[in-house]
Amino acid sequence: MVKEIERAGLPVVHICTIVPISLTVGANRIVPAVAIPHPLGNPALSKEEEKSVRRNLVLKALKALQTPVDDQTVFE
Repeated sequence: MVKEIERAGLPVVHICTIVPISLTVGANRIVPAVAIPHPLGNPALSKEEEKSVRRNLVLKALKALQTPVDDQTVFE
């Protein structure tokens, strides 16, 4: 799905918990997520800490969208 959306001219960031799978399916912009059961957060953290984790992931994904790439790139 990611490749087809990019083929239509829309950049895509794939936020994922298992980077090798994203590489296998051909995603160009990959942002590693937190963990499999909670990819975009950590319920063990306080509300403020979890908000910070989520905000950082979204900011990283937005930066990845703005970055021109020719090959698959993992944004750590």
